[in-house]
Amino acid sequence: MDGPAFTPTSWCCNPCVVIGVSLCLVSYEIGLLMLQNSSKRLYCLIEKKCVPCNLKELQPMSADAAHTLMPQVAEWKLVNEDGIMKLRRSWTVKTFTKGLEFFKIVAFLVENEGHHPDLHLVGWNNVTIEIWTHAVGGLTENDFILAAKIDKLDLLDLLRRKPSDSH
Repeated sequence: MDGPAFTPTSWCCNPCVVIGVSLCLVSYEIGLLMLQNSSKRLYCLIEKKCVPCNLKELQPMSADAAHTLMPQVAEWKLVNEDGIMKLRRSWTVKTFTKGLEFFKIVAFLVENEGHHPDLHLVGWNNVTIEIWTHAVGGLTENDFILAAKIDKLDLLDLLRRKPSDSH
């Protein structure tokens, strides 16, 4: 399987650059949000690697902790489905086969991370990804790491353009 169209050196979390000072959101499970100056070692979600889900200390995060990480995955929706918090994002692809290609690119990334989302191809061109940590029945930092990395994949050629994009 060929690798995905992304390069780790091009990754940057949002917002990392504010008035010329490199900043990165660092969130802790307790919901504490801190901004640190670039002179210290910073970790955006995309710089992290998913941890194994079988760790005994891995617990679902609180809604407050999830909300502190949402700015780094702003295109995703935080949903509560039957008491389980999940991240969900949808795209419209050009064709059915572009949807399968989309999944192939995502699959390469998620295999490398060892964290697997639910992938849905509905109709012939509607793609949805749902992420949560099945092993704990809720969200963990792994889910946000994966969402941030999916956001950095080069998928634009597979997506249907909105009418306003063609002008």
